[in-house]
Amino acid sequence: MPKAAVFLINGFEEIEAVTIIDVLRRGDVSVDLVSLESGLETLSKHKVIVNGEMTLSGLVPENYDMLIIPGGTLAYLDHSEFMTLIDTRAKAGQKIAAICAAPVVLGRLGILKGRKAVCYPGLENELTGAILPQEPVKVVTDGNVTTSRGPATALPFSLELLSILDGPETSAKVAKDMLV
Repeated sequence: MPKAAVFLINGFEEIEAVTIIDVLRRGDVSVDLVSLESGLETLSKHKVIVNGEMTLSGLVPENYDMLIIPGGTLAYLDHSEFMTLIDTRAKAGQKIAAICAAPVVLGRLGILKGRKAVCYPGLENELTGAILPQEPVKVVTDGNVTTSRGPATALPFSLELLSILDGPETSAKVAKDMLV
């Protein structure tokens, strides 16, 4: 069974996080919620409390097929241990996914250099070295990195992640069952 970690920090965009968690679990991907706060409780951008299942100190990143960063905030940039983890794992070839403002994390780390990527409109200058598609795409996968634009693209982003983790057939079945 594929395994993914979704990182939560105060200010995260709940529609992105919950959509990712829901779609992946519908596809039988094991998903762990990792709080980047001092405890398990995190507060979303719109004041929804979501409890993580572990903090970053309990994470063994090598045990996951994908590390996923919901957007909504740039607070991830201020978490040095998290930034080091993403940098190290991306350079090791682990699959990394980020949506909305979260691709800025990858841009600041230089992970997007020479890769196609998208983000929330207006943050494109933060995607250092990225190749920005000219056409209005919702989701881009380039190598081991997948990025997406924002809340309205959370569902296609999540289905793309499911396709990567468990195959296009599983993704298509979940999409059909969800009436997508």
